[in-house]
Formats: sequence, C-alpha cells, structure tokens
Amino acid sequence: MSIVSGEARFQPLFDQWAGRVRRRLLARRMLTGLAVGLALAVVPAVVAWRTRHGALRPVCVSLGLVGAAAGALVARRKRWSDVDVALWLDDRLETEEAITTAIGLPGGGDDDDFRAVVVTTATSALSKAEATRVRPTVLRPLHALAPVAIAALVVLARAPLPPAPIVAQAPGEARVQLAQVEGLKRVAKLAEARARDPQQRERLDQIARDAEKLRADLEKGMEKREALDRIAKLRDAIAAERLTLGEGEKRAGLEAAISKLQQSETTKDAAKALGDHDLEKMDAEMERIANAREQRDREEAKRTLEDAAAAAKAAGAPDVAKALEDEKKSFDERERRAEALRDLEKAMEAAGVASDDQKSEAEALDRKGTDEAAKKLADAMGKALEKLTPEQRKKLAEKLAKQAKKGGTSQSDPQDLKDMAEDMSTPEGQKKLEDELKDMADADDQSSEAQGEGQLGDAEEGAEGAEGDINGEGQQPGAGQGPGSGKGHEKMPIPLPGSGGSSDANGDGPGTEGHHHDTGTGPHNGHTDPVDADSLRSRARGPISRAPGMPGSTTGWTPGKSGGTANVQGTGGLTAAAPGEIDGVDHSDVPKEYREQVRQYFQP
Repeated sequence: MSIVSGEARFQPLFDQWAGRVRRRLLARRMLTGLAVGLALAVVPAVVAWRTRHGALRPVCVSLGLVGAAAGALVARRKRWSDVDVALWLDDRLETEEAITTAIGLPGGGDDDDFRAVVVTTATSALSKAEATRVRPTVLRPLHALAPVAIAALVVLARAPLPPAPIVAQAPGEARVQLAQVEGLKRVAKLAEARARDPQQRERLDQIARDAEKLRADLEKGMEKREALDRIAKLRDAIAAERLTLGEGEKRAGLEAAISKLQQSETTKDAAKALGDHDLEKMDAEMERIANAREQRDREEAKRTLEDAAAAAKAAGAPDVAKALEDEKKSFDERERRAEALRDLEKAMEAAGVASDDQKSEAEALDRKGTDEAAKKLADAMGKALEKLTPEQRKKLAEKLAKQAKKGGTSQSDPQDLKDMAEDMSTPEGQKKLEDELKDMADADDQSSEAQGEGQLGDAEEGAEGAEGDINGEGQQPGAGQGPGSGKGHEKMPIPLPGSGGSSDANGDGPGTEGHHHDTGTGPHNGHTDPVDADSLRSRARGPISRAPGMPGSTTGWTPGKSGGTANVQGTGGLTAAAPGEIDGVDHSDVPKEYREQVRQYFQP
C-alpha cells in the first residue's frame, strides 16, 4: 500500500471518529450545564412561590436553557484538538499511539517507509474500531439532577400559592373602597332640600358637597379611619343643622313660643315637639287637630299658633315665627280641605250616591285625622262622581245648594258649597270638581319646616347607613326608608290580644276583625268618665327587713358561686372566732338578721 493511498483512507476515517467524539463531549457538557441550571432554578422558583409571585415560577425554567448554553460555550473553548482525539482513540483501541503518531508525523522525508507502516496500522485500527469502545460517555451522575429539578419545578408551578400573611395593622389603617354608597347619595340630596334662609342654604350645600367628595374618595379607596372620621363630621353637621331653629340669641324667642303653645291643652304635645326640635312631630300634631271634627280645638290651636308666632317675633326669633306662620298656613289648608270633603260627603250621602268605599274613608278621616285619610277620601269621592248619572248629579246639586243656605257644617265657606252646587249642574263643572278632588288627593300640606326636617332626617339615616357600609355591617336599621322618612324611629304598635294579627295604632289594617272602632259620630267634649272602683291602691304585700343595709354597694341579686369571696373586708370579732367562741358572732360586723345562720355554721 502506498503512502498516498494510506493517507487518503486514514484522514477521512480519523475525521469521522474525531467528529463523533467531539459531538458527544459537547452533548455531555451541555447536559451538565442544563442539570446545573435547572437545579439552580429551583431556588428562585421556591422564592417566587413563597413570596406569592406565581407568574415568575415558569420563568425560572429559563435558567436551565442558560446552563445548557453555558455548557456549549465551555465545550467550544475546551474543544479537543486532533492530538487529543488521537490519544483518546489510541487509548480506547489499544494501538500504542499509532494514531497519534500518524497525526504527528510530517510528510515528505527519509522516513516514508516508517510513516507508511504507522499510517497503515492506524488506518486498519480505525476501520475496525467499534463505536461502543471509542465514543465518550455522555451521561454522568450529575445529570440526574435534571429530571429531579424538572419535577420540582413542575410541582412548584402547579402548587397553590401560600395564604397571604396577616399583617397586624393599627386600628383604622385598613383601606376601604366602595363603588356605591347609597347613604351618601341621600346626604348629597340636601343640595335640593328646603332652606329657611340663605345661611341655611349655604350650610346644606356645604354638607352635600362634602358627601359627594367623600363618595368619590371611597370609590378610589381611602383609609377606613379617615372615612369614618369624615362620615362622623357629616353626621355631626346634620345633627347640628336640626337644632339651628331658635339657637343662640334666638333661644328666648323659641322659649316664648313654646310657653305660648304649652298654655293650651290642645297644643301641649306640639309644644313638646317644638322644644325637642322635632318639627315633623309638631306638624303631625297640627295635622291631627286640623283634620279633626272638633271646631273648638281647631280654633284654639290656630289662636295659639298665632300667639306663639307673635311671641317669637317679639323676642327676636324671626325664624321660629316664620316656622309657626308656615305651620298656620298648612293648618288652614288642611282644615279647609277636611271641611270641604265632609260637606261634599254629607251631601252625597243625603243624595244617596255615596259609595261604600267613600263611607269607609270618611269614617277613617274622623278616626285618624291624617292627611293620608283625607286624600283617600278625596280620591274615593272623585271616583264616585265619575259614575253619577245626570239625575244623580242634579239631586246632588240640590243637596249642596241646601247646605250652602244652612252655612255648611262648621268652617266650610257657604260660597264654596254654592260653587260646588253650580259645578254639579253641568258636565264641565263636574269635570272641574273631579279635578279639584284629584288635586286634593295629590296635595302636600306639610309645612316647609317639617319638609326640611324630614329631608334632614333622611340625610341623617343615609349617613348612618353609609357608616354601616364602611364598617362592613350593611345598612343600619331605619336607613332603608325613602326620602323624607324622618319618622323611621317610630315604634310599632302592640296588637290587641285576640286580634289575630298586627294592626296599626288606630285599629286599621289586618287583624281588626271583630273589634269596634269609634266612627267619630259620638260626642267630642273631651270628657272622660271616672273609673268604677273604690280605690286604685294595690293590694300587694311585700314585707321587707327594716334593718340597715349591709356595708358596700349593692345593685341587685346574683346567685352565689362556689369558692367566691366577699368584697367587703370584715373587721369585727368574727375573724378570730373559734368553734368554741360562739359569742364572737355577736361582736362581729355580721348583720343582725344573718347572725343566727352564722352561729349555726360555727356550732361545734
């Protein structure tokens, strides 16, 4: 074999085996870098899981790829040369460095024969070489870290995040965010509330602005402590606004008006309500009197209101005087409406055209004396008029004309009755009367001060409900009523025994079957018969000990407890008494009524 042909075969065989060796070494270093990178990735994955940064856990796997790239870079820098590969092949094929010699011998010299022998030997060894003997090992024990690390990363990636740590916060430092606070919307409506003067208008507008700003801040989120502080200021401002009538230097005028109202039995409750700044209750008292049948009470109430307004104005309280004058106007409107309805109802009943519903509502007006009852009566009579025939309208007109000549029932203007009689004579007039009745049913006769008080009450309940929302308690009791529901704190009436259900304070509503109610047709002279009994003194017997009380403070009875101790230290002879010294009990501070029991206790 010539040298040229031997080298022609040797070099390709060597390059082929050298490429295999180098590729396996590259794979081994890349696997080593991958295993180390994945093992290191477990550490940041654990940190991300522990710190509840779940999105960062899958990113940690990229450290394995970084490790594999680092292994490839190291393999390139430490790439074996041809001599290194030849030495590896000589060692694995046991050719006594023939391959290394063939690589290192220069060509074109006197030792061509020697070179030919070496190349031939190396070529023969490489051609007969087995891959299992020559190729370097790729897997190392260190590479076992890769599957273990991958399993750990998968577990960490799928594991639920640990619960957030509970960080103790100082009271009030917690943040609160509410998208809808209905209570503050009710407070903000004070911008549309009635005001008695420009100063009150400015104060109400400021409260409304503060409520709107607080609602906007709650939507963005704010400290709970600050939110509660601002809602408390709103409540204080609303409460203070309810006490502005007759405050400060106008207090004397308020006291003068209260004194005038207290002089009449009819308006004593109204005087108490005015003193409590509860103008809604005062208006309700005047509403009851204005809708009542008793003319004497109505006349006395009107005179008292006029005197109280004059006294307030004279004492320097024009706001109180204006409130009472407005109440007097509302009183007149209610009285006029009630008397007109009673006259029309009486004429319709005399004409035989009154409906059962109308009669029931008329009785309810006499019994309750409320605006609501008057409105229901007006509505019932309006519906009854729509169904009248021409003959019935004519007959009703005649009855009204007769009542006009007699002067009406009491306060009703005869001219009003005459106008109603003329209206009933034509279809157009009847339609006009029906419209007037509808207006009566829809009229709001509450005084302006009472309406403003109701709006303040509604705002106060709204602020209370908003405070409950901030505290996470939901709306407070009484906060869910509609606008103007300042009477949300009234107590429910107690149903009568055997009523079979609840009823209102006047006996109307469910559960009133079988009970008799005054229809208002009896005497209204205010007289009450005496109680038919010899004496009202109790026959109960409750003897008690006349001895002085025991030392110490006593507030009630409580059952004794085993092992209990006295709360008053003894200082008498009992502390040194022995079973044989029974007389020591008489010299102790034990009360007289208990000494016998103590003596028996120490009896030997």
